[in-house]
Amino acid sequence: MALWFQYIVIALAVLLSAWVVAKKQFPGPMRKLRIALALPLLREGKPAWQYRLGRWIAPEAGVMGDACGGCNSCGKS
Repeated sequence: MALWFQYIVIALAVLLSAWVVAKKQFPGPMRKLRIALALPLLREGKPAWQYRLGRWIAPEAGVMGDACGGCNSCGKS
């Protein structure tokens, strides 16, 4: 039983790590992915828990602005 728990914890750590690296290295595609995942959850008639999950997944509005979606170190933001 404890071995399965270890596998689950390690899998969650790997997924979280991959998500953080993907957000850092590929901000534009990750933003599009988050929008694609959130839109079906934000449609009318969905249960409240799905709407809240969609709001949590969705990126903040207007965060990218005029920037290219890169590292934000170019001074354009």
